[in-house]
Amino acid sequence: MPAVARTLLVGLEAHDDRVELPLVELVVMVIDEYDADNFTFGRNYLGIEHSDDLVIIQITANNTRTVEQKRALYQRLAENLKESPSVRSEDVFVNLVEVLKENWSFGTGIAQYAQPV
Repeated sequence: MPAVARTLLVGLEAHDDRVELPLVELVVMVIDEYDADNFTFGRNYLGIEHSDDLVIIQITANNTRTVEQKRALYQRLAENLKESPSVRSEDVFVNLVEVLKENWSFGTGIAQYAQPV
């Protein structure tokens, strides 16, 4: 059950359900939009040219996936956003933050996934 944050320039059409995470229940999605003056990024990193259509997707999830599953996720996100709303795959920046299960609290001050003491 990941939490997802998307960051993009104001006016980009990346607000639909193209950030699909297969086989998981999405708990929260936060979308941050910035004016061009407040959205600074490297135009070229690792030989990948980024444009003003850059979409940054940060997923925080339990540390339970294999490298193969992660690669498949990144590929699927890029394909979905290329299909609609036509974001180039070079402009789909994904950051997966993996945490231990006890690092979540969904309310009431309780770490619901932590082992009982």
